[in-house]
Amino acid sequence: MNIKVEKASIEQKTVLRNLLELYKYDFTEFDPEDVNDEGVYGYKYFDHYWIEPERFPFLIRVNEKYAGFALVRKMSLDEISMESHYSMAEFFVMKKYRKCGLGKKAAFYLFDLFPGKWEVAQMEENIPAQQFWMKVISNYTNENFTELRKKDWEGPIQTFYSCKNMA
Repeated sequence: MNIKVEKASIEQKTVLRNLLELYKYDFTEFDPEDVNDEGVYGYKYFDHYWIEPERFPFLIRVNEKYAGFALVRKMSLDEISMESHYSMAEFFVMKKYRKCGLGKKAAFYLFDLFPGKWEVAQMEENIPAQQFWMKVISNYTNENFTELRKKDWEGPIQTFYSCKNMA
């Protein structure tokens, strides 16, 4: 299985938008969001990923076929630790490609690509995501991470450091 994680170009914007709709549909199991009057879910910050330098859109492929995407953000200074960090804003692997190591490999690649502090948050209701990220982050960090809760988020957040730079 040939796995490739690539930064989404402006020409691939429509591809990522379409995959994002599949993701949002999948997510209705945990989030009761409805489609808008045009029949799509949309994503408020979608266009920002091509105009703001601290947002990074990625496409995930398997054997040259689209299999998912990731949206990574560099967040500004944290008031408590006084350091910036990366956040996995959204992460999606199509059901067809789940449970074969693709998500883990893609996540590891992105953690390595952006060295520094990371936060990965999951919704309280999304138990499968919590299980996936706990396993991936435990494996990536050799269990050297912290799980916390914040007032402005309902669900667990794992924080850890990545130090490998592949860029």
